[in-house]
Amino acid sequence: MKKLTAVMILMLVLVFACMAGCSSNKDSGTKEKESDTKDKTPVSTIQNALLKDAESKMLEALAPLPNMGKGEKIGAVAFSMTNPFWVTVEEGYKDAAKEYGVQVDVVAAPNEADENGQAEAFNTLLAKDYDAFAISAMTPFNLVPSVANATKKGLKVIAVGTNIDAKAAKDAGAVVEAFVTSGFKEQGRMGAEFIMKKIGGPGKVAVIEGQAGSDNSEQRKQGAIEGFKNNGGEVVAVEAADWDAQKAYDAATNILKANPDLKGIMCANDDMALGVVEALKAANKKDQVAVCGIDFIDNARKSIMAGELDGSVAMSPYLFGKAGLILSLKAIQGQEIDKDIFWTPIGLITAENVAQYDGWK
Repeated sequence: MKKLTAVMILMLVLVFACMAGCSSNKDSGTKEKESDTKDKTPVSTIQNALLKDAESKMLEALAPLPNMGKGEKIGAVAFSMTNPFWVTVEEGYKDAAKEYGVQVDVVAAPNEADENGQAEAFNTLLAKDYDAFAISAMTPFNLVPSVANATKKGLKVIAVGTNIDAKAAKDAGAVVEAFVTSGFKEQGRMGAEFIMKKIGGPGKVAVIEGQAGSDNSEQRKQGAIEGFKNNGGEVVAVEAADWDAQKAYDAATNILKANPDLKGIMCANDDMALGVVEALKAANKKDQVAVCGIDFIDNARKSIMAGELDGSVAMSPYLFGKAGLILSLKAIQGQEIDKDIFWTPIGLITAENVAQYDGWK
């Protein structure tokens, strides 16, 4: 695996709305379709002004862009389609595939904690005729053997959102060409600092992480703990809820019983944060406890607008999929990818600025 370097991208998103046309030529009585390689004028389908402004940054970050495809097949491996975040990542994959004239198939595990199920889904793709893969590993280790298998077959792999462990990959002979991600630790820290500012002084706080051992969950947890402790927060509980709203509801209920004077809860994703909000409402403590999530899914946006969820740290899952597909096609075409990490933007969304993010994805 390449040694990681970091290049910050303020906003990444790229939209082409044209697909390669086909021309018919007669050669010994046979008609042959050829990709139209003429330049196309991008037509944006994005409505949010912030994403529109980010299109040029995406072009710059990923340049040179790949040529129009010739029907190449790319397999993508997500966490689980039970979370709207990964549904939006899939949307990004599929839109980019249409724009470049390639095929993408997205597979995932039955739920966001089924790391073996995710590996099995990847292995199913590996048994078929795909040209490259974009993967989002649940843990740093669960997809290492599968990536090693892809490498042995000469197939390119791009990591999207989460990556595999560098040492384990090297030992197994697994190669990842590039990594599209976000600052997970900073997400947790940003949300915790927001909660402490909202509290307005020292107080008891808690962290609800996703799947224990998952890289993005662990980083968000550590960032949240640091953000709390560095700003006067007393962390009284850290619980894993496997990215699940009901499990987060139960965890929050128990934390509240043990700490009736709790002031804030930082959650590693929005599904869990929304579960926590429901637990607080049931306990008549919503006005007492500030809650922040991560991902800025649509239900989180609605909850913030309704004055219930206090905040969410936003990423662009759509951008994850777009960038992952484009990088996969570049790798297939043998283009040099001169950066190992592409950082995507994050931002804190609250009641004060949520209207500016209408249509963000």
